Amino acid sequence: MKTYVSTNEEIIAKQYLITPPQEQEQEEEEEEEEEDEGFRLKDSVQSDSHGVQPFGNLYFNPSSHNSRNTGLGNLQTLTDELVLDILALLEGTHLGILSTVSKGFYIFCNHEPLWRNLVLETCKGGFFFKGSWKSTFVSASKPLFQDLSSCFKVRDFYSDYLFQSWLCANLEMKPEWLERDNIVRRKEISRDEFVMNFEEPNKPVLLEGCLANNWPALEKWNRDYLIEKCGDVKFSVGPVEMKLEDYFRYSDQVREERPLYLFDPKFAEKIPQLGMDYDVPMYFNEDFFSVLGSERPDYRWIIIGPAGSGSSFHIDPNSTSAWNAVIKGSKKWVLFPPDVVPPGVHPSPDGAEVASPVSIIEWFMNFYNATKNWKKRPIECVCKAGEVIFVPNGWWHLVINLEDSIAITQNFVSRRNLLHVLEFLKRPNACTLVSGTSDRVNLHDKFKNAIKAYFPGTIDELTLKAEKKKAEQNKPSFWESVSDSKAGAFKFSF
Repeated sequence: MKTYVSTNEEIIAKQYLITPPQEQEQEEEEEEEEEDEGFRLKDSVQSDSHGVQPFGNLYFNPSSHNSRNTGLGNLQTLTDELVLDILALLEGTHLGILSTVSKGFYIFCNHEPLWRNLVLETCKGGFFFKGSWKSTFVSASKPLFQDLSSCFKVRDFYSDYLFQSWLCANLEMKPEWLERDNIVRRKEISRDEFVMNFEEPNKPVLLEGCLANNWPALEKWNRDYLIEKCGDVKFSVGPVEMKLEDYFRYSDQVREERPLYLFDPKFAEKIPQLGMDYDVPMYFNEDFFSVLGSERPDYRWIIIGPAGSGSSFHIDPNSTSAWNAVIKGSKKWVLFPPDVVPPGVHPSPDGAEVASPVSIIEWFMNFYNATKNWKKRPIECVCKAGEVIFVPNGWWHLVINLEDSIAITQNFVSRRNLLHVLEFLKRPNACTLVSGTSDRVNLHDKFKNAIKAYFPGTIDELTLKAEKKKAEQNKPSFWESVSDSKAGAFKFSF
């Protein structure tokens, strides 16, 4: 059923092809046709908290007046992004004072990401979410002060940038973004079959039914169990540390463009029982990084997040491969092979940085459809509870939670990608590329020497095998060997 915007601004709805309630009866017959074009908003969504409208609506307003410009004065020539970059340099108190200057500054100074950054910068030990980032900051820094700013709306304020931030935070995933499922699925395959058909050729696969018998986490890991087991222990949530109970409070209330993701690499050390609640699936038991013991880079994470949270396009660290098992919820995956950079993603020449859209929803809105006609289309799937996806080394991938989700992921080094990892670790700019360890410069030598000590001859064996494979790929076929490329005729070499 279509979700309708609770707003009096009919023009906003038309601009974004979102049907307002008053037109519901007239458009019921056309609803299926419009479903392909329009967007659906999440349940119980409210119109923008301060009345911001998309810029195109200004042309439907007889007054042709934008309170953004009058409120900013001489600063109106700056882009919205630049205005917000300047405001991000201010402290919370100064933002609060500046918000009283004009309607324009009121809107900009109450932009939630500004207050989110202030909370994350000042509350490293965690925070108690109060329904909005500004209220959270005020509660933490000025406990006796009541934030009333959310009560005010501004008329005739138009900004595509600010409106899109609200829109991305409140959009449902379109059905067409979820319907493509072209990943290979396998159930109860042998380890040799996995290696031969997927790990060796470096291809993704979704494995079904491989967790049922030895994963207590599938039955035990709900909120009550995790909160009871973890107590006051804090986990990594972006740049801060939070108790699980506080994080769940945040995830239940928040509706923002980029929800914070609980992504902790030390969960099993903090709560050993969590590490005993799961076993590595047999397909991924070989992990050469284990020879480094406590000096190995971070390799396993517990992942918890609400619907809309996730990871934008990236390649897994240190040229490792990975597996990701969903325990609760479901995740949408989009993967591109190593030789195809996803649209809208711009890695730096040295691979140290990646520029991409602000949010995952923004990527789907602006770039997803472009992949439909690509010769090398992405691999896609929805991974549900109890399923495991294998992500080969070097593959670009994006992940978004479709509902509240809990997962385990591990990165590993096997015989199939050992040489890739060693090559990655010895790059000239390894100090900027290598992650998950404090000793980035010496990791290559430590790892290579440990492999030689624990598995003598393995590197030489794999190197020889790789050289033979490369020679076979470069070897001309029979017809190429007997065809005279210049004369276009056959040649005989008896």
